[in-house]
Amino acid sequence: MRAAQLKAVLPRELLASVVVFLVALPLCMGIAIASGMPPAKGLITGIIGGLVVGWLAGSPLQVSGPAAGLVVLVFEVVRVHGAAMLGPILLLAGLLQLLAGHYRLGCWFRVTAPAVVYGMLAGIGVLIVLSQVHVMLDGVPMPSGLANLVGFPAALSQALPTLDGGFGWQAGILGVCTILVMWLWDKWRPRALRFVPGALLGVGLATLASLALALQVKRVEVPDNLADAIDWLRPGDLLNLADPNLLIAAFAVAFIASAETLLSAAAVDRMHNGQRSDFDKELKAQGVGNMLCGLVGALPMTGVIVRSSANVQAGATTRLSAIFHGAWLLGFVLLLSSVLQSIPVASLAGVLVYTGIKLVDIKVFRGLSRYGLMPMVTYAATALAIVFTDLLTGVLIGFGLTLLKLAWKASRLRISLVDLPRDGEMELRLTGAATFLKVPALTQVLSTVPDGTTLYVPLGNLSYIDHSCFELLEEWGRANAAKHSRLVIEAQGLKRRLEGRGRTNVGLGMPRSGQGRRNA
Repeated sequence: MRAAQLKAVLPRELLASVVVFLVALPLCMGIAIASGMPPAKGLITGIIGGLVVGWLAGSPLQVSGPAAGLVVLVFEVVRVHGAAMLGPILLLAGLLQLLAGHYRLGCWFRVTAPAVVYGMLAGIGVLIVLSQVHVMLDGVPMPSGLANLVGFPAALSQALPTLDGGFGWQAGILGVCTILVMWLWDKWRPRALRFVPGALLGVGLATLASLALALQVKRVEVPDNLADAIDWLRPGDLLNLADPNLLIAAFAVAFIASAETLLSAAAVDRMHNGQRSDFDKELKAQGVGNMLCGLVGALPMTGVIVRSSANVQAGATTRLSAIFHGAWLLGFVLLLSSVLQSIPVASLAGVLVYTGIKLVDIKVFRGLSRYGLMPMVTYAATALAIVFTDLLTGVLIGFGLTLLKLAWKASRLRISLVDLPRDGEMELRLTGAATFLKVPALTQVLSTVPDGTTLYVPLGNLSYIDHSCFELLEEWGRANAAKHSRLVIEAQGLKRRLEGRGRTNVGLGMPRSGQGRRNA
């Protein structure tokens, strides 16, 4: 960028970066706490997402950092394998993203059915809400969504100001107030103050109230020296990647992070008229970022839509805003860590509860109805399976339903046997896809053709015919030749519709109505 151009855009980019920084600050810490990690880990990921990924990004207006979409997966990894194993997982996941971008596979990550992706985000949103309501009461979340749901009444009773209760009710009030402020701000935000994020306002007011009233609540623990929060990857930990569970987790992180990043990048492209996203370059940048996060023991990152949309709405036009937001995060942590240590954990949990509720997007669910019932079923099944089982199972169920729908569509074939005006002539009309799944139905219809019939089979209405169906037709022609029956297959479009090349043992028959026919 030339000096004149830089001078022209710098004020706008600095202002936008401050807005993004204010949005990112509470989210980075809240997502880390929800993931079972110290808040500083989320801040480190946000810093890397700004300074490194912001510089390398293929989507210049997209902002990267810790994302709510990976909270459930990270929490499970930390709970089962320990925080130290997150480093090797991120290193491998980042390498997979880097390779995917290098081999130009970015477009394939967007092949995922939207119903599965949105269902996955909805399921994650429900799990975040179920876990963070415990944190809002200064409690500890349980391992599963169902356990969090069942255990909530007991956690609530322990937080109430009874004889046996503690001070969890104070934290709960702060969390609820944070959610209320965010909701009211989103609903009635003055146009002149649209750049002020609701999350920052909610957390700021809750922090001031907790200090003024001297409430006995848990507060954020951030080290005075950011270097103390870095846990360098130990080479010996890489050997643990031989564990199949860790390998699956790495592939899951790579896939989910890539899908969420590219969906976010596509959404950001629709918000502005500037440079379009290079999805492969963006994947490589995310891969580098996640590998760095793995090396320093931070949280995984993705491109995130909330911070990215705030960036566009604040007037950003270049990647400088995303880079500067990382610099603001770094400076704040280095110089004002004592301010972060005053923030109530319950208030950050309130931010995550509000974020989780918004992930369950009812408008998206209703919008899927335009494409039929099956996408809605896939969305609901994916979300419910994630809530009641685990993330991987839910996503696999979503993929399974998508493939089932494709198989059903591919196997649809309308078969009708029609009498033609001339005696002894019939036409077998096939519409759709003639695959091996329809061999029994096709056999049954062919068995009803009278002996001595000339059977015409036009292929014009077929989108596809495989060898099993074509060979069935040929076999019928050979088997019924002795009964004076004749099979005439249309030649036009045969090579295009038949799997492989045209058959050489099919001879030309007499054309009818000017159309070429093939005679078996």
